Amino acid sequence: MSTTSPWLACRIRRPAAPVRLFCFPHSGGSVGEYVRWADLLPDIEVWGVQFPGRGARAEEAPFTRLHELVEALVRAVDFGTSFAFFGHSLGALMAFETAHRLRDLGRVTPDALFLSAAPAPQLPPRGIPASHLDEDGLLTALEPTYGELIHELREDEELRELILPGLRADLLLVESHRHEDRAPLPCAMTVTGGTEDDLTREELDPWRIHTTGPFALHLLPGGHFYLRDPEPKSTLLRLIAEALAPRNNTP
Repeated sequence: MSTTSPWLACRIRRPAAPVRLFCFPHSGGSVGEYVRWADLLPDIEVWGVQFPGRGARAEEAPFTRLHELVEALVRAVDFGTSFAFFGHSLGALMAFETAHRLRDLGRVTPDALFLSAAPAPQLPPRGIPASHLDEDGLLTALEPTYGELIHELREDEELRELILPGLRADLLLVESHRHEDRAPLPCAMTVTGGTEDDLTREELDPWRIHTTGPFALHLLPGGHFYLRDPEPKSTLLRLIAEALAPRNNTP
C-alpha cells in the first residue's frame, strides 16, 4: 500500500497492524479528528481520507459529483488487503460507494463498513436542496445540524471563506447523487446514529439490505455529532475494535 498519496493522512503508523481503518469525513470536515482515533485503537492503523477542497487540500477544487470523486479516489489509492471503512454522514455514503466501486473493479473490498449518521441510500432525499442558497440561507439551513460551527461562521468572514465552498460542494455531492440498486456487499456492516439526531431508526435500519454479512445497528447518546462526546465516542470506538478483533487476533 502506498503511503504518500495526498488522499491519505495517518497520525500513527503501525505497519504491523493486521487491519487498517480508513475514515471518510462528514460534509465540510477534514481528517484531523478521525486520525486521532489511533490513540484509542492501538491494534489498528487508522487513516483519514483527504478529499480535495478541505483540510490540507483546501486550495484544490472540490468535486461536486460523487461518482467522479469515488473514481478518482479508487484510482489513486491502494487500500491494501485487510481493511475497513468508517464514514460519518456524507462520509458514510462515500465509504459505501467506494466499497461498491472496488468490487466493480475486481479489487479487494473492505472487511467491514461502519456507517454513521446517514440515512440508507435507497430512501427519498431528506429535506430540500440547499447548495444553491445564498450565504445566509445556507448557514440557516445548516444550523440545526452543525450548531456551534454555524455560530462561529456567522462571526468570522475568513472562516466562512475557508469552509463554505467545501460545504456547498459536499451538499452538491449528495443532491446530485442517484442511488442504483446493486447486489449487496459481502462485508460486515455496523450502522450507528445519535439518539437526539433527527435521523431516525427507521432511516438507519434499511441499510441492512446492502450486506449479506452480519448487520448491527446502534443508537448512541447525542445528536448528529454524537461521536464528539467522550462517552458515545468511547462506545463507538469499542464497537469498531470489537468488530475488527477477529482480524487482530489472526496470527
